[in-house]
Amino acid sequence: MNHDERADFSKFGKSFQENLCQLILQDRIFSEQIHEVLNYNFLELKYLRVFVEKVYNYKKKYGMHPSTDVMTTILRSELSSENELIQKQVRDFYARMCSTEVQDAEYIKDTALDFCKKQTLKEAILKSVNLLQNSSFDEIQKLINDAMKLGVNNDYGYDYIKDFEERFKFKVRSPITTGWKIVDDLCKGGLGVGELGVVISPTGAGKSMVLVHLGASAVKSGKTVVHYTLELSDKVIATRYDSCITGIHLKELHTYKDLIHETVKNIKGQLIIKEYPTKSITTNMIKTHLEKLKQRDIIPDMIIVDYADLLRPTVVRKEKRTELESIYEELRCIAHENTCPCWTASQTNRSGLNAEVITMESISEAFNKCFVADFIFSISRTIKHKSANTGRLFVAKNRNGIDGVVYPIFMDPSNVKIDILPMEHESVSEIIEASMKEQSISLKEKYKTFRNKGK
Repeated sequence: MNHDERADFSKFGKSFQENLCQLILQDRIFSEQIHEVLNYNFLELKYLRVFVEKVYNYKKKYGMHPSTDVMTTILRSELSSENELIQKQVRDFYARMCSTEVQDAEYIKDTALDFCKKQTLKEAILKSVNLLQNSSFDEIQKLINDAMKLGVNNDYGYDYIKDFEERFKFKVRSPITTGWKIVDDLCKGGLGVGELGVVISPTGAGKSMVLVHLGASAVKSGKTVVHYTLELSDKVIATRYDSCITGIHLKELHTYKDLIHETVKNIKGQLIIKEYPTKSITTNMIKTHLEKLKQRDIIPDMIIVDYADLLRPTVVRKEKRTELESIYEELRCIAHENTCPCWTASQTNRSGLNAEVITMESISEAFNKCFVADFIFSISRTIKHKSANTGRLFVAKNRNGIDGVVYPIFMDPSNVKIDILPMEHESVSEIIEASMKEQSISLKEKYKTFRNKGK
């Protein structure tokens, strides 16, 4: 009998079966779903059958899913009925399982469920043959219907009692550094898996350069970054990465071409820059491009969209703010689907042009996009700041730590160098109040000069 004819998981291999058993322990909802159609004998290897049986015996006895701590105790004390080889295999498997994560979990779950449901339906059809001879049509219908219902998605939501252990598990965010220790400390290591970060600044304040800095920090740490640009050309963005990574001024890049090549070819990460014309693509087109990259084994660790306001909405709506809100929601969905962080930027309205500190009130068009983001910071650079290569960074929103804090920054656009300096002692309100006083004094001086000229 070949693999395709055998009623077990042998054709999928040992790794598939071990990953399946790991998911049965770690995913309660999937565990309950597949239990309806799982025959332990589908598992080709005995130590896996023993492991799964221990999981389901505990669930049956105590009415709840075993935690990893409970499973450790079970495997230490309740394997005496098995021979020493099986005991060792079970414990070795469990040790490996605890130190690794399942890759392609959705594929494994879908494939295992499909196989089990087909076997269950096949068994029901074979039983129906005997019932057909006795014309037991109602029994046949019930038998087939019952078989079809087994193994369907039975996720009714988070069960407060049954899922007790879930809320005490360590959640893996896998954050990627921003390149600024101060900001990393604020948001627990950087932007995490499935999270959306937004940089807010007025036109000309350097939001595209900030996004390049974030991408360069990730690339230097060995990550794969996919950078979408909808305003500048891919070559311009690439030269900014050159300057940011090497520290060489933008105007001197051609002079040091060989040195730059030697530097960038040795960086650990990978960078893909994709250029699209402004307002020419939707988030669906970004999804399609990411799928094509995955077919070439390019799996993004970070996605950058420069910037979201320049995307075309997937659905045209009456109000622009509603379209923008949907775009930000879709970007966060892309981050979640690709299990990686996504950074983008938003432009301020006119009130942000000369503001000392840019708050979320200055965000252009759609304030609701602030609700979607996990981390938001603004960059403000007045004329005085620009002449001194300085500015201010304001943490406007932070799901993973404190917000509402202001930091002075050093920003040199000539070589895309951005440093965050220790926090200012002044609060946001004090900075704004001081700025208003300064503006008032300036206006009085101008008025006095104008009045003197009139005399």
